Amino acid sequence: MNTLSNMTVRRKLPSPAELRARIPLSPEGQAAKVRRDREIADILSGRDDRILLIIGPCSADREDAVLDYIHRLVPLQEQVRDRILIIPRIYTNKPRTTGDGYKGIASQPDPTKLPDMEKGLISVRQLHVRAVNETGFTCADEMLYPGNDPYVADVLSYVAVGARSVENQQHRLVASGLGVPVGMKNPTSGDLSVMLNSITAAQHPHIFSYRELEVETKGNPLAHAILRGSVDRNGRTIPNYHYEDLRGLYDLYQAKELQNMAVIIDANHANSGKRPLEQIRIVNEVLHARRHASEIRDLVKGFMVESYLEDGAQAIGGGVYGMSITDPCLGWEKTRQLVLDMAAQL
Repeated sequence: MNTLSNMTVRRKLPSPAELRARIPLSPEGQAAKVRRDREIADILSGRDDRILLIIGPCSADREDAVLDYIHRLVPLQEQVRDRILIIPRIYTNKPRTTGDGYKGIASQPDPTKLPDMEKGLISVRQLHVRAVNETGFTCADEMLYPGNDPYVADVLSYVAVGARSVENQQHRLVASGLGVPVGMKNPTSGDLSVMLNSITAAQHPHIFSYRELEVETKGNPLAHAILRGSVDRNGRTIPNYHYEDLRGLYDLYQAKELQNMAVIIDANHANSGKRPLEQIRIVNEVLHARRHASEIRDLVKGFMVESYLEDGAQAIGGGVYGMSITDPCLGWEKTRQLVLDMAAQL
């Protein structure tokens, strides 16, 4: 059956309700989500002076290695829990600049094979649910396809909207209806007004069409900023985590009168030039700025770090367990030391 002139329906996918019934969250997992949602909200609203650390692989490419990584975070969280709240990254969609290549387990549960959306949705839910049920960690994911959110809305505690999606109206509207914090990245151009307009839209109520329904949202007061650097017209990366950048964002936030002023510093991407070891230096510089300026301390609520079991990146099918097949990441031993050093400075 043709729905558009150049589109063919392959099959009907399972509904979110069907997958939630097939892969349920345990009662202990449900309690963990309620507790962690409250803790994260308290940090972003300033009621809790800990910082957030959203950390994990660039792309969650395989269940065993990702869960191994998250299990290793459990004792580390216990060591730093009075200063840092860790939110593991389980990013199941991978946006591609050109549209070509591996798009994440939501599309390709096996990156060496053709896309399989049904298996992909099952893999996404299973990975997120196992993380909560086995470790007590509710995790973060990127909202690349807003229509997929109901498959995991009951297990996520944090959602990011990427640099290429932040200008999209559907992402902004759906963000306004999510019950967890949504971080809006600055676009690749670096235009902070785009990011702040996106936050404004997400914090307001809306009525719109969603998954063949007319829906109404109340607005999301925990929508906030993520600074990830930018790229100029010649393809050169431009960081935006320095003191002057943060001071400028503070002033822009004040002028907008948005709720719960907050920014997460993405230490990779254009801020590091995708050089993962630079993330250590970037985190330390921002922590220094927080110690020396109360405005920056009030604004910066945490960090986003790309980290996996092994340093660097490899080609798809490279065979190194726990090494990224997308952007290069910081390896486990460097990650562990970074988190302990952060806690010591806080």
